[in-house]
Amino acid sequence: MSERSERTINRAGPIVIIGAGLAGLRTAEELRRAGYEGELLLVGEESRLPYDRPPLSKQFVRGETDDTTLRPAEFFDEKQIDLRLNTEAVGVDTAARQVRLADGGTLDYDQLIIATGLRPRRLPGLPDLQGVHVLRGYADAAALRDELSGAGTALVVGAGFIGCELAASFRAGGVEVVLVEPQPTPLASVLGAEIGALVARMHRDEGVDLRCETGLDTFVSDNDRVRGARLSDGSEVAADLVVIGVGSRPVTEWLADSGIALAEPSAGGGVLADEVGRTSVEGVWAVGDVSAWLHETGQRKRVEHWTNAGEQARLLACALLGAEPPTAARVPYFWSDQYDVKIQALGTPNADDEIHIVSDDGRKFLAYYSQNGNLTGVVGAGKTAQVMKVRAKIAAGAPIADLLEAAQP
Repeated sequence: MSERSERTINRAGPIVIIGAGLAGLRTAEELRRAGYEGELLLVGEESRLPYDRPPLSKQFVRGETDDTTLRPAEFFDEKQIDLRLNTEAVGVDTAARQVRLADGGTLDYDQLIIATGLRPRRLPGLPDLQGVHVLRGYADAAALRDELSGAGTALVVGAGFIGCELAASFRAGGVEVVLVEPQPTPLASVLGAEIGALVARMHRDEGVDLRCETGLDTFVSDNDRVRGARLSDGSEVAADLVVIGVGSRPVTEWLADSGIALAEPSAGGGVLADEVGRTSVEGVWAVGDVSAWLHETGQRKRVEHWTNAGEQARLLACALLGAEPPTAARVPYFWSDQYDVKIQALGTPNADDEIHIVSDDGRKFLAYYSQNGNLTGVVGAGKTAQVMKVRAKIAAGAPIADLLEAAQP
């Protein structure tokens, strides 16, 4: 262990992590794994133990599981992680190295790690009605599941990953679904309209009434309860419940006047950080969905994927403790379960990449993405083996021509 690492690991003050979601938990785990033995606080505003969010739109809302807890209570005792639930941070004084809490208390820190994640966006100008939901946390999912059991019709606004997953879950329960999306196809801004059209085909094959290039105008209600909606094309649809899935925004309001640099909302917002999570203020770090890290492209951007939280946590912990970071090339990965199909992506597929559909049997498909003649990513639906085997080629930026030639029958 280096002299710097020894000095850092034995620092006198506590490390405080604000945000007890996946990124915050993984960071606490990585700090302990890397040898930090000092005081470690993990602070979350919810009452539940840290839990996994991806199942909420799938197995949980369908009633197939009730518990998505990531670690039991004993884990935090064993690892000497001071887990403080029902505790909301409302401000930070970086000069005094002190976090202000909603209950009037404060927390002193030597190093502060921001892992506050995201909050669902809501559409402005709409009435607050019973039966209208967003989905981010456990309470959201529980309320939605309770109402779903008595619903015959549902409107899902937004055909991103959450909207598509919920539409699939609702159809599995026999609910009639209208899915509206202002863009030309589902997932168009993420994967491109060409791949989005293949996803649209799958939903329509499952009986979803998918209406693209269509938005929500207003709700139709009865005694403060939603009964349907009027869409931007003038049509009306019936709905026993509505889910708004139009994206999320980083939880950074509590950092106002802290001096910690934030990305502009037009650039996605979030806490600006370097390639290992250091922010603009000494002793303050950021990780997970709330963080806009510096990437190989020279841009700072947020990455809202499950695997990214663990990868960032490992890099941050090593940097904070002065340890050697992992040397393996990082290849981003994310997935989405819809019906009986797992949609998986490796690399950095972008909507403006050149897209090469390698195979498509009418439901399952495989596509490569490239820029300037080099492979940037792969997306597959029901093609796990084919997706995973190109990880090394993505890391190497292999010529797309070689892969397309190899893919010829």
